[in-house]
This record gives sequence, C-alpha cells and structure tokens, in this order.
Amino acid sequence: MTSSQHVYEIRPRKDRRGFDLIGDLLPLGLLWFEGPDAIVDAVIYAKFCSRSRPVIIRVFDESGAVVATVESAGDFRELPPKLCLNTNRKDL
Repeated sequence: MTSSQHVYEIRPRKDRRGFDLIGDLLPLGLLWFEGPDAIVDAVIYAKFCSRSRPVIIRVFDESGAVVATVESAGDFRELPPKLCLNTNRKDL
C-alpha cells in the first residue's frame, strides 16, 4: 500500500442491522449501510469517494476474517450522463 491509496473496511454491525463502511476520509469515520445491497452500496460509495486515487476495500465477516478485497485503480474520468445532477443539459 502506498500513501496515496485510500483504504476502507466494510464490517458487519454488532447489532446485526447492516454494515459499517470505515475509512479515515469519511464523515465521522464511518457510514452505516443496510438492506439487501448494503455491501455493494458501501463498495460503490467508497470507490466514488476515492475516484481519483487508488483504493483498497476489504470486506470482513462476523469473525473478523477478510472475505473479499476490492481494488480500484482510481481512474475516474467523469460521471456517466445518467448520473449527472443537471437534467436540463442539452448535450445528453
């Protein structure tokens, strides 16, 4: 890991109500995700927060073992048109 990489952890909550996304760059250090796509949503959010830098996302199970590692090169260019907030654009 280099100093320019962002590292995130996704861990199950102790109250079993979803997952925490943990990282130094997040507000308050963590975000809570719940629902059937909680892990996928947490990975997408972490990639978005680190879109211009390489990122490593580790997913942990309840015993604390790493069950998955996701790496992204940080090659963000621009949002796809369907994700742009300005829906009045004429060039879409």
